[in-house]
Amino acid sequence: MSDSLKTVILTDGTLTFTKDGHVTGYLTREITNGTYALTKGGKSLVIKDEVGTPYPCESTITSDQLILDSKEVKLTLKKIE
Repeated sequence: MSDSLKTVILTDGTLTFTKDGHVTGYLTREITNGTYALTKGGKSLVIKDEVGTPYPCESTITSDQLILDSKEVKLTLKKIE
């Protein structure tokens, strides 16, 4: 992953998850109408963008953080209230 993409993710990276399985925001690119599935007791998260491209991650969820660990990057997203 390039340094410029890392900078963009750190400055613009946000994801909004809804209870009905949809996700919007910005990860490595903008996701305007994606979906997500959480499996393995919350340890595996797959985000799919609008065209169905999957972004699988190992996930760790706490009350205020979501840690995503994929082959390319490990991200910690903090809950915004």
